[in-house]
Amino acid sequence: MTKFRLTLDLQLFSQEKTERATPKKRQDSRKKGQVAKSNEIPAALILLSIFLSFMMLGGFYRERILRLFGDFFEDWLTFDVTTGNVMPLFTNLLVQLLLLLSPILGIAFIIAIVGNYLQIGFLFTGKPLQPDFKKLDPIKGFKKIFSLRSLVEFSKSVLKLTIIGVMVYISLWGERGQILQLAHLAPQDIFSFAASTTLSLGIKIAAILLVLAVFDYMYQKYDYEKNLRMSKQDIKDEYKKSEGDPLIKGKIRERQRRMALRRMMQDVPKADVVITNPTHFAVALRYDASNMDAPVVLAKGVDYLALRIREVAKENGVMMMENRPLARALYDRAEIGEAIPADLFQAVAEVLAYVYKLKGRGRGKSS
Repeated sequence: MTKFRLTLDLQLFSQEKTERATPKKRQDSRKKGQVAKSNEIPAALILLSIFLSFMMLGGFYRERILRLFGDFFEDWLTFDVTTGNVMPLFTNLLVQLLLLLSPILGIAFIIAIVGNYLQIGFLFTGKPLQPDFKKLDPIKGFKKIFSLRSLVEFSKSVLKLTIIGVMVYISLWGERGQILQLAHLAPQDIFSFAASTTLSLGIKIAAILLVLAVFDYMYQKYDYEKNLRMSKQDIKDEYKKSEGDPLIKGKIRERQRRMALRRMMQDVPKADVVITNPTHFAVALRYDASNMDAPVVLAKGVDYLALRIREVAKENGVMMMENRPLARALYDRAEIGEAIPADLFQAVAEVLAYVYKLKGRGRGKSS
């Protein structure tokens, strides 16, 4: 007794998302603003850049701060404020503050753009800003609070606070001797010590946060790819949606082929001659010296189709000539509705001349 074994891919019946996302799925996700991005990288880069700017632009900040407080203590405290000069006073104060903060704000703006561009490139979409009432669902909101992603974000926050706390403790403990001596130092020395300690501590913390941000980006990339995965059925549905159902497309192609075949058969009676193999190939030719530069192929076929061409030609009184090499050459090198190749002109002309002679048309048509 013969046994047959049928192997089935059970994943075809499973909705488990095990396949990498297709380019179309990635493009659609990007249009919605869903990309693999870590907000920690721009934040860490901004913090590091600002503290580095304090080192490079220390003189500028020092000058602006001294000018601001100098004007305040030397002029404004003894200034006779009236309704007429209060506006210029606050305008001057605002200008001084803007000049002091402009490098910080400019650096933060540029680094924020660069940090995001390095991760996702150029992307501008208003999809995330559109109202989505599904987000108001309390059940989904409750699930998000206790989801794995929320646990990861909470762990990240705790880890950052712990590392920053440890770093601050280690740095200040290492400077405990100088901190205890601050009471005996001049105000300028106290300010200089506080500034250098803060600057050093800020750069160290920013560097550590940047390292953590890189790991966070790797996790965000992994989580993004995981959420973007598709099942085999999803891929099939996407293909059907974008390319069309293969069954329907196959039926359309079959119908187009039948219509083309029907038109071709309708042109066979117009032919001057059908060159045959004699049984395997058949090529129907027509030539009108007043309208054509060369003979044109009206129909061609092999095996069953060649038989149908011969039958239609016989029914309509079209002459058939057996020439095996010429029939094969015309079938391989000439397309329906096109002129025959130039190197076959002589052979076809001889056949047409013979056909015209048999029909008694003599010189009615020129070959």
